[in-house]
Amino acid sequence: MINLLLFSLVVGIISAIIIVPLTSASKENGKASFNRIGALSGAVILMGLFTFLIYYLSNLDRNWTSLWAMLLAATILGMIFATGKERSVKVVLFLAALSVSAFILSAPLFNADQKYEAVEMDQQVEIKAFDETKTPASVPPKFARNKMKKAFGQVPNTSFYELGHLQIQKVDGEFVYIAPVEFSGFFKWWNAKTTPGYFTMSATDSADNPKFVKTEMTFTPSSFFDKQVERHMRMAKPDLIFYGDVQLEIDDEGEPHYIRSYGEFITARNGFDVQGIVMVDPATGELNQYALSEVPEFVDGAVSPEAVSLQNSYFGKYVHGFWNSIVGKKDVKLPSDEGTEANVSPVFDENGHMFYFTDFTSPKEEVDSMLGYALTDGRTGKAVYYTGNLEESYMDSQGTLQIIEKKFIEKKWTGEMPVLYNFYGEASWLTPVLDSNGFLQNYFIVSAANPEISVYANSPNEALRLYKTALQRGGSTVDGSSGAPEAKVAVGVVRVYKERAGDFTIVSILGDDGRNYIVSTEAVPLSIYIQEGDHLAITYYETGEQFLPVKEMKNMTIE
Repeated sequence: MINLLLFSLVVGIISAIIIVPLTSASKENGKASFNRIGALSGAVILMGLFTFLIYYLSNLDRNWTSLWAMLLAATILGMIFATGKERSVKVVLFLAALSVSAFILSAPLFNADQKYEAVEMDQQVEIKAFDETKTPASVPPKFARNKMKKAFGQVPNTSFYELGHLQIQKVDGEFVYIAPVEFSGFFKWWNAKTTPGYFTMSATDSADNPKFVKTEMTFTPSSFFDKQVERHMRMAKPDLIFYGDVQLEIDDEGEPHYIRSYGEFITARNGFDVQGIVMVDPATGELNQYALSEVPEFVDGAVSPEAVSLQNSYFGKYVHGFWNSIVGKKDVKLPSDEGTEANVSPVFDENGHMFYFTDFTSPKEEVDSMLGYALTDGRTGKAVYYTGNLEESYMDSQGTLQIIEKKFIEKKWTGEMPVLYNFYGEASWLTPVLDSNGFLQNYFIVSAANPEISVYANSPNEALRLYKTALQRGGSTVDGSSGAPEAKVAVGVVRVYKERAGDFTIVSILGDDGRNYIVSTEAVPLSIYIQEGDHLAITYYETGEQFLPVKEMKNMTIE
């Protein structure tokens, strides 16, 4: 607070010197001369108070460039009130302030190349195949939030509080949704002073019930005055450039921490390049600053989703500069707005590392073809842009949601949080489907390249099993795509079922070991001759599925 008071006083003094005339004409017609001391004192108080209120209420950074508008206004008033040579000096000051203002305001017209270079992404064709033995974090946030609201009775003094911002993260090796309990208004904060804790719920198991974790928090987004966590960060770090909302991160011991991304402007006061985080203990107010390379291990989203969304817009719009993004739009691509957090969706890889997913589409209206998609590392901000198979046209997330809407038009169900995966070598959209009340009904998977291939089921893993069969029936190649170990077995054929799928045949085998195996004649052409009683040597993937995918097979009876 002392820092802000001194800052406001300095700004008030400088503004007063600029505005109040330092010289004046001598007495005229018996009137008293201008009371310069009084005017200066009044201007210092007025401008200092104005500055204090603006910076206290807005939590604006206190870099000198943030004063450009105030400086311009002060020089205009100073030029008007001054006379003689002093006016000439203040005209020069006004022109200087006008030049600074013009530079700051026009920066977006000239720094497009720097923005693009700051976020330029490595490019690859396709993400690696998803391990179908894992369960994707696919519980939609709207559904999780509904369940948390229904469990809000666990909170003591319920009427004082409301559910805060929901976000996904990994805590102690599990993917969970976290939502803090926040004050519901000023007087509730005045009476309670602290919030009682946060809710947690599985992000992979829709049957999980929310759990309330008790831990008192004083510094929160819904607190007031010096206890508001954003203001607490600003008072401690007056010069940092913050971007994005504060986020609650839970460490592996269940302790909460509020974090916020900081960085640098690209040019003037425009653009943003993330550099690190500020972390606050909400119980004590203890504050630490970390560069991205030093962020604690438990923090998944060091780069705010708002910063990632901004980076995606730079990458998509400014490939050939600012004016091309307005006129011509050559190679311009627009990031989707279907994400769950600031137009991006957090996803996790098989190692539990968080990325922000975004798909890009054409700026041309009524086109639902995807031009590519990006994954941005949540801890480093580094991104990779995937072009997809250039020989195929991929459907974007909006097209996926439209298919779901038409599929369940009578029930009025809708999709939420579409994310693109590589399932069995096929670019595929996985989307939770919700009813009109926000309750989860099923999981829908559709091929991005072949939208006629789609399935839905009550769980993502069951949908994956159905999807594998649908791909095989549709004649698509099903690649080995899991981290499941390969295994070998010699079995006799008890039952065999063959089903035509396009140019190939799907062969389902019941072995005398009581297990089921499935193979396509595309992978093993001679499997078409399998009959009951044959003896097979099979190499398969131990995925734990009801029908185990065959990699290689030899019919010992006829070979």
